[in-house]
Amino acid sequence: MHSTLIVARMDTASSIDVAKIFRDFDDTEMPHRMGTRRRQLFEYRGLYFHLQDFDEDQGGRQIQEARHDHRFQQISEDLKPLIEAYDPATWRSPADAMAKRFYSWEASA
Repeated sequence: MHSTLIVARMDTASSIDVAKIFRDFDDTEMPHRMGTRRRQLFEYRGLYFHLQDFDEDQGGRQIQEARHDHRFQQISEDLKPLIEAYDPATWRSPADAMAKRFYSWEASA
């Protein structure tokens, strides 16, 4: 399984609206189209964490293909007023907001 963690800024009061936007998006086939197995959203003192687990990385191919879908573009627009880049001066794409994993452990089967 491949995971990504996006870090941004969000007013805590926006969490209900953000959750609804993702709930509506996740009720479509889009998560399956993107290879998403699980999505978890967290907030902590004005920070927003979006943890997404995928079947496998595949170089982000499925997400790149999904980015052209109007629903993907719409959720991005819907989130803009609620989520802001952690560092607007350096943000160019979601890749600029992804945390880098530096340690991982899994229980053996």
